[in-house]
Amino acid sequence: MDCITALVGVSGTNDAFDIAYSYIVPPELEGKVSVGKRVIVPFGRGNRRRTGIVVGMEVSDGKGCKEISSVIDSEPVIGEEQLELLMWLKDTVFCTYFEAFRALIPPGLGVNFVSKYRLGAKKPKKDQVSDKALGLYMSAAEAEDGDELDMILSSDLTLANELVSGGFVEETDIAKQRVKDDTVSMVRLTDAYAQGSIKLTSKQTAAAQILEREGCASVKELCYMCGCTAQVVKNMVKCGAAELFDYEVLKTPEAVQRDDISKITLNHYQQAAFEGISQMIAEKKPAAALLFGVTGSGKTPVFAKLIEYTLNMGRNVIMLIPEISLTPQTLNRFRGLFGETVAVMHSGLSLSMRSNEYKRVKSGQCRIVVGTRSAVFAPLDNIGLIIVDEEGERTYKSESSPRYNAKDAAARRCLYHKSVLLCASATPSIESYYNALRGRSKLFVMPERYCADPYRKPEMPRAEIVDMTGTGRVFSTELIEAVNGNLERGEQSILLLNRRGYHTYISCCDCKEPVSCPNCSVPMTYHKVNNRLICHYCGYSEDYVQKCPKCGSTHLKASGMGTQRLEDELAEFFPNARILRMDADTTYSRYAYDKRFTAFGNGEYDIMVGTQMIAKGLDFPNVTLAGVLNADKALFSGDFRSYERTFSLITQVVGRSGRAKAGGRAIIQTYVPDHYVINLAAQQNYTAFYSQEIAMRRALIYPPFCDICVIGFSGADEKEVSAAAELFAAKIAEGVEKMAEKMPIRVLGPSKCTFEKINGKFRYRIIIKCRNNSAFRSFISGIRNETAGQMRKISVFIDMNGDISL
Repeated sequence: MDCITALVGVSGTNDAFDIAYSYIVPPELEGKVSVGKRVIVPFGRGNRRRTGIVVGMEVSDGKGCKEISSVIDSEPVIGEEQLELLMWLKDTVFCTYFEAFRALIPPGLGVNFVSKYRLGAKKPKKDQVSDKALGLYMSAAEAEDGDELDMILSSDLTLANELVSGGFVEETDIAKQRVKDDTVSMVRLTDAYAQGSIKLTSKQTAAAQILEREGCASVKELCYMCGCTAQVVKNMVKCGAAELFDYEVLKTPEAVQRDDISKITLNHYQQAAFEGISQMIAEKKPAAALLFGVTGSGKTPVFAKLIEYTLNMGRNVIMLIPEISLTPQTLNRFRGLFGETVAVMHSGLSLSMRSNEYKRVKSGQCRIVVGTRSAVFAPLDNIGLIIVDEEGERTYKSESSPRYNAKDAAARRCLYHKSVLLCASATPSIESYYNALRGRSKLFVMPERYCADPYRKPEMPRAEIVDMTGTGRVFSTELIEAVNGNLERGEQSILLLNRRGYHTYISCCDCKEPVSCPNCSVPMTYHKVNNRLICHYCGYSEDYVQKCPKCGSTHLKASGMGTQRLEDELAEFFPNARILRMDADTTYSRYAYDKRFTAFGNGEYDIMVGTQMIAKGLDFPNVTLAGVLNADKALFSGDFRSYERTFSLITQVVGRSGRAKAGGRAIIQTYVPDHYVINLAAQQNYTAFYSQEIAMRRALIYPPFCDICVIGFSGADEKEVSAAAELFAAKIAEGVEKMAEKMPIRVLGPSKCTFEKINGKFRYRIIIKCRNNSAFRSFISGIRNETAGQMRKISVFIDMNGDISL
């Protein structure tokens, strides 16, 4: 007899076994189960309860199928378009159904299972269960209510499972939505500590000294500052020296003063771009455009006018930005123009705030979504325009599953909504510019800087390259004089050093070995603020070492420079200067970007030093000097994109200077002053750089003349990882031999990754130059599934057009 069955993507499955499993819809759930809803299903031999997403419905005989246990959602959590995106991700980026589903909704809407118990009809006898299980049952039998019963049985899940298996206790799983309160856990000292009656350990004393000085701190901040774990704080609370309290944070960004968009005037180039792109929007056809404008050319006013035009047509807009650090400025600009109809989405928000913004968008309260990569999946209907600002940035590519590129996802959504994808940058990716020149997208160029004053023509900053070879100094004479001149004139400076920490590594003078992370094949970075060595890959940290871990020598040398040391060096040269440091160590709070950038924009600091987060998209009119230290650091990273990334980074940071009447200057310190990438970046000459770069890629066959597939292998045993990579490569060779004419590919490797060990796992990779089509993806998926049984201890990932330098 036929029955209704649901096709369910089940959580927790690996790639080789990820299919849409058929489950019978029992009579009591008919009408409640539908596509886009989450369900609880029994899975595997042990019938363990798993969450699943319904991706289809059909009528079948149901033979051999299990039944759905329950339905989580009263309404579908994903609609028709999101389901199409889920299937597209599954097909193109080698992920599971549930990994794709998790990319579409904020984590706060996920669920956790909470076990609920009740005593069964029969009582256990002494010979039926262990003594400890019998004792737990007797305690549970004395519970006054269900909550106490749950608490008692949950105290020992092994014994509780023994009672459940014997039928003496019944267990049901309740799915609860995973949303945290929007608070920060803070710690402060108690009166008891102030009276001096409590003895503390050395680490607790260090924490207490910080709290005495600061008054209070978040648990996370305190642990970082004194190099301790959260357990130290818990023990301080336990002994009465400190107390915890919740600090409520704002749920939405502060209201900003409304601006009049009619006051925005466009110059000739901006107007031409606006008219051309607005015409594309009006046609209501899938289309793509590239807005290529020099730094400071005024892309944001064009965006604002295009958003206004799209909204007036009754359609909605998504605007993607590459860094969380750019969110406050962008959000304030557009909230000032368009009010509360603007939503913000990025990973720096709390779970509750992300869920709240998601629901605002889904309910139709918002018509504009501003955010980083994940905002491309915002549940916005009737999209007329998707803007990808600074489109060449690597942050648009996800480095964990699902390994999608936000630009590809945006193009897919534009196809569905018959809308326009607008990519914009002063340094577009080589692939995007190549496609624009070939007519695959429409090119709009803005070659001059923008100025609201029609009687003044703004100029690009004057750039000077300084050779640092043999100087042994942090700052060149030219940079010192330029910073000093800015301080005297009351103008601001930005200095870029793309490495955080104090010293980049500590090495032994005797055996020459660096002090490396025990979990990774990477030297640890010294952080002076808490006197610790930290691995920036796995997070491991330890106190500053006094002896070499390899040979025991006490002759250690600190080398290299990070932003912490740069800040100290500046303070020595300019003791009266107000210095702001912006890097991952100073901006772990989601409000730190807004507060710090606002303070700098208000003139509260003279010099801002930082990593790449300060290099792009920021507009500070009083900045007249941009300095780049170690400009050539990224040139030789081993990735074919290293020249492109170096050119982009230098061009962008130089472009932060001279955006107002005072004009600007840039100083680029390098050890390879004659390198064409450095020189063309100093000149802001993208077209000349593109000509050289595209010729090299054509000769060596790199994108845009092919796609790159990276297959990664990792595991605890290096021999097993190496063998797995060799097996996969052999299977590729076999397949290529059979279908070389249909699927031309070139295989590089297998070989060790650049960092061969990360977080205790050895890493190998295979790099394939290929065409990213369904035939190739099916071929690689087939090999992955075929070899899965022989690689049970090995993690395998497949990444299309990802980073090959990791």
